[in-house]
Amino acid sequence: MTMSPMPMSEEERTLRRGFHLQAFEDALALEDGASPRTIDAYRRDVLRCAAFLREHGIASAAAITPAILREFVYHLKDLGLAGSSIRRNISALRTWFRILLAEGLVHSDPTERLDSPQRWRTLPEVLSVEEVTRLLAAPQLDERLAFRDRAMLELAYGAGLRVSEWIGLALKDVLLEDGLVRVFGKGSKERLVPIGRSAIGAVAVYVRELRPVLERGHGKGILFLNGQGKPLTRMGAWKILRKYVDQAAIEKPVSPHTLRHSFATHLLEGGADLRAVQEMLGHADIATTQIYTHVDREYLRSVHKQFHPRS
Repeated sequence: MTMSPMPMSEEERTLRRGFHLQAFEDALALEDGASPRTIDAYRRDVLRCAAFLREHGIASAAAITPAILREFVYHLKDLGLAGSSIRRNISALRTWFRILLAEGLVHSDPTERLDSPQRWRTLPEVLSVEEVTRLLAAPQLDERLAFRDRAMLELAYGAGLRVSEWIGLALKDVLLEDGLVRVFGKGSKERLVPIGRSAIGAVAVYVRELRPVLERGHGKGILFLNGQGKPLTRMGAWKILRKYVDQAAIEKPVSPHTLRHSFATHLLEGGADLRAVQEMLGHADIATTQIYTHVDREYLRSVHKQFHPRS
């Protein structure tokens, strides 16, 4: 039997029990004849996935769906992992479920239609305008950090930001009088993105009313701070988003990237020029932005089917 090289935390023990990692590692070693190095790599990849799933309310392998695995893959993309690393993670997940199926520990394989990066042609599910409205209205004023949370959600959706971009924004990057936000994207490439009245108002209230209260000399000039006055982390942003997705009773899997996808899709549905959307998203190549036209075509088909008398 394989053993973990380092003592395990209680959290890791819980993950290993709920997601049958010991059975997975045993089968890799005894049946597949995998090397210790391969087993260790697969263990890390599956543990990363298990931690993500638990963070999203899934505590066992049997409860995993194709939709949440797609969100995990996009989460890896959002972390900045190379395509080769993401493909390795997907390979680990497929091997994991092959073994769990063979052992009778699950009854279906949610990895069957999980695409590798080279095959990506579609996006994870986007929110409708009504769902976005509910999400942005979810922070209530009786909550201590409501002003921050409302500003963060408004800005993330209103400017189509990656999670790394929205937690990295500096106070000086939000140009409220000009209705612009200065964003440093991949490769530190700078872009200016317009923001609307709702985002401007929410950020202005947060900056005026709450951020000075949170700032205790550790904010480093960053716009969004946590309850201890330190820059908000990626995981902190995920937890905040998940909280309000639940409060808004949105049943779709929602990640920070979902807000970015929704931003682009809603612009195109409203008639925005593809080149303008490319600039706002910070895509170096318009071919990357063209993926959203597939979503837009699906939207048009759904409208046609719903409203055309001969559909």
